[in-house]
Amino acid sequence: MAYNRIEQYEDKVTSRLIENYRESLHLLGEDAEREGLLKTPERMAKAMQYLTQGYHMDPKAILNSAKFHEDVSEMIIVKDIELYSMCEHHMLPFFGKAHIAYIPNGWITGLSKLARVVDVYSRRLQVQERLTSQILHVIRETLNPLGVAVVIEASHLCMMMRGVQKQNSVTTTSAFWGEFERNESRSEFIRLIGSKLH
Repeated sequence: MAYNRIEQYEDKVTSRLIENYRESLHLLGEDAEREGLLKTPERMAKAMQYLTQGYHMDPKAILNSAKFHEDVSEMIIVKDIELYSMCEHHMLPFFGKAHIAYIPNGWITGLSKLARVVDVYSRRLQVQERLTSQILHVIRETLNPLGVAVVIEASHLCMMMRGVQKQNSVTTTSAFWGEFERNESRSEFIRLIGSKLH
């Protein structure tokens, strides 16, 4: 799998999705032929392909595209990485921030590549718990660091718009491996992602 940032749509997939969305509008009681909805099925078809483009991206290739040998063994943190994903249970969005840290073991990667890895996995139908562990595992497997930590804080529209309708709820998930399984490293990471240093 190659790393490709170009926004592309497959004609066959797009045309079939357009048909399905047009039929869905009819089933919901709408007139898919009225002016305001005339192009909605096409927009939805392209939007869904964009929002799920992570299936066609390789996060290892992204990390390896800017992988450098460096004699560094201090904690590297990229925090407040915006993420937008789709809950696989209701196909409603959830959104928030990811905080990632790793302790190098001879290799580092470009800082933006960590944010791109978040995009790869969040642009799939997801659950937050799995998203958190997927990010951790690909960093662990690709960079072979001494430790990895990932924390995600997100709001879920499936809880805010429907069901329990709790607008102010935030879900936090975390995954720690290696050095971050030690209380000292984990506590330092949690303190740093919670502080305002800039």
